[in-house]
Amino acid sequence: MSYIIRLGEAEDMQAVFDLITELAIFEKEPDAVAITVADLVQDGFSENPKFKVFVAEQDCTIIGIALFYERFSTWKGRTIHLEDLIVTKAKQKIGAGKALYTAVLKHAHEHNFNRVAWEVIDWNTNAIDFYKSTGATYLNDWSVVQMNKENLVKFIQDN
Repeated sequence: MSYIIRLGEAEDMQAVFDLITELAIFEKEPDAVAITVADLVQDGFSENPKFKVFVAEQDCTIIGIALFYERFSTWKGRTIHLEDLIVTKAKQKIGAGKALYTAVLKHAHEHNFNRVAWEVIDWNTNAIDFYKSTGATYLNDWSVVQMNKENLVKFIQDN
């Protein structure tokens, strides 16, 4: 059961979308995905791409993804945000997740990024334990803060 890791292409975005949806279901947010395949193609493969994605492919089928993008830290400079790392449930435990993770970290190292950061849901102890085992620091004293589009609109209208 071998697989390859490669950079994703526009033609892969339906499979990427399917894996994003699978992750949303796993994270108990089945209705949270608001993007479309067309959004992924536009945002990932336009003149100024908003993200890159590594895919794990086995027998011409994408079984996992690591989607990431560049951001900037006032403390560290150029960093990468690993948005999602997903391997389809039927193909977990074959090493594809670690291979995708490694591909992102190698990309960061080869392109002189100063940090790679991501979020992990607090009940996903398997992922937390894996990340810690690789030397990543789990920051349990920081909280994620978000403003959804509806509240953003309300805030702007009120101010």
